[in-house]
Amino acid sequence: MIRGSIVALITPMHEDGSLDEGSLRRLVDFHIEAGTEAIVSVGTTGESATLNEDEHCHVIRITVEQAAGRIPVIAGTGANATTEAINLTRCAKEVGADACLLVTPYYNKPTQEGLYLHFKAVAEAVDIPQILYNVPGRTACDMQPETVQRLSRIDNIIGIKEATGNLERAQRILDLCGSDFALYSGDDATARELMWLGGHGVISVTANVAPNLMQRMCLAALRGDRDEAAALDSRLAGLHKSLFIESNPIPVKWAMAEMGLAPRGIRLPLTWLSSWAQPRVLEAMRQAGVLA
Repeated sequence: MIRGSIVALITPMHEDGSLDEGSLRRLVDFHIEAGTEAIVSVGTTGESATLNEDEHCHVIRITVEQAAGRIPVIAGTGANATTEAINLTRCAKEVGADACLLVTPYYNKPTQEGLYLHFKAVAEAVDIPQILYNVPGRTACDMQPETVQRLSRIDNIIGIKEATGNLERAQRILDLCGSDFALYSGDDATARELMWLGGHGVISVTANVAPNLMQRMCLAALRGDRDEAAALDSRLAGLHKSLFIESNPIPVKWAMAEMGLAPRGIRLPLTWLSSWAQPRVLEAMRQAGVLA
């Protein structure tokens, strides 16, 4: 089981929106050197919604290739059509991903039974460890803890990224699924508290910008050192907030460009960070010590 800080990696792009493979490879090395525990490739932060299927698989392949077994790669392979999710998950397995992260089907608002059957179908079609992903604020679909419990009984469904930020919900999942089922926060601002409850880590946007600090905070929280975890998290608090000042990944891609780690590229309908928001992100970056 992967524990600690898992980065939800951006997909670097040139200003014309084309993929920047060189920057992607450098970011993989950047996270390995910083101590990040694993990489999520082409999740929400990786602009999965604006990459076509070939690009999606290509980014996963390059990430796996550059990681070269030094760090686990979890491929984002969710979709709102079950057949597409199966195809992306098959591709991730073929290129060597260690696991897959599958978001709840967005837009079409399936029932809880539909969610169960969707994830069951993907798990049965592709023999690779799979992590569920619940983020109702973006999908208009909320997978209930009881549905997670049913899915946890399927051998290769090994965990969930729970992004509601609701700690009572997290506790309910822990109670229903047990400690052998991985529970990751998908909300940076409440990740420390989730780990104190017994969660296993965070799939983090903040880790793009402050990977070492995020990993140190997670390790302190996981070993029960509440004072150190709280002190480290206080330095990260501004990032947890400002990186969502506009829709993710708009602020984090701007921050990465400011750090010289990626070019100024993002795809429509997402736009570059608004000028009024930039000073707020800069201040949070200084508070975290990633900019002078």
